[in-house]
Amino acid sequence: MTITLLGSYDGVELIRHELKRYGLMGFYPSSVPNAFEGIIVLRGELQVTCDRQSTVLGAGSVMNMSPVQDVVCVIAREQTDFIYVTSFSLFSWYKDWVERFHQMAADIAQKDGYTASHCERIRRYSVMIGCELGLSAYELISLSCGALFHDIGKVKIPDEILRKPGRLTPEEFDIMKMHTIYGRDLMNSPEHPFLHVGSTVAEQHHERYDGSGYPYGLKGDEIYLPAAIVAVVDSYDAMTSERPYQRPKSKREAIEEIRSLRGKLYDPRVVDAFLKVVDKF
Repeated sequence: MTITLLGSYDGVELIRHELKRYGLMGFYPSSVPNAFEGIIVLRGELQVTCDRQSTVLGAGSVMNMSPVQDVVCVIAREQTDFIYVTSFSLFSWYKDWVERFHQMAADIAQKDGYTASHCERIRRYSVMIGCELGLSAYELISLSCGALFHDIGKVKIPDEILRKPGRLTPEEFDIMKMHTIYGRDLMNSPEHPFLHVGSTVAEQHHERYDGSGYPYGLKGDEIYLPAAIVAVVDSYDAMTSERPYQRPKSKREAIEEIRSLRGKLYDPRVVDAFLKVVDKF
């Protein structure tokens, strides 16, 4: 996402957004009384979801959100430019948080030995599945944030374990599994006041449908659906990525493995949605 302040006067701001396909942003009800917020789409196509109701806006569409009363999720269905109009000063704070989010994602990827694009791939693929499943606005925001920072807890795992080229010992694996708890706690920390929305995803993304996952051994519908989505996407991306201890599978091999584990390791609803959108990955 690229954001540009086009103009500001007496507290009113016009902020241009350029969102790549499946880029996402969320709005929460403002604490400013009688605040005005609106969207003007310049090009592309936006899916705007409030609760579970979605509206698609094309170029030239105008949406008045005055005031925002519920959580609103905006997703670019294709490369999209739009102007966000607000009656209160937001840009400076907003810019700082966007930059902070992306730096944090890059730091996690570097710590884990991945390229920085790994976190963004997980986020984008997860959002595609979430849209296919018709998640609510809050669930989509939770999914996007949680997917981007699903491995944030690894910053607390020692490098000699995190970057070990061979198999981990049982004791080392017990330490590695703690990254889910660390991730939850970091995202719920007052230091990161807006990451709490994705904390359950970070905590549960290694749970498995049959109860064989960690940290709690949750099964079936006990697993938060956005976390179940990240479980599938993270596994798919791991299968198709170069690792020190395994060659990458082809896209088709990875798809067939995910399909074979439907209802075993992975939620059947998620696998079905994954199979519908994976060709767009």
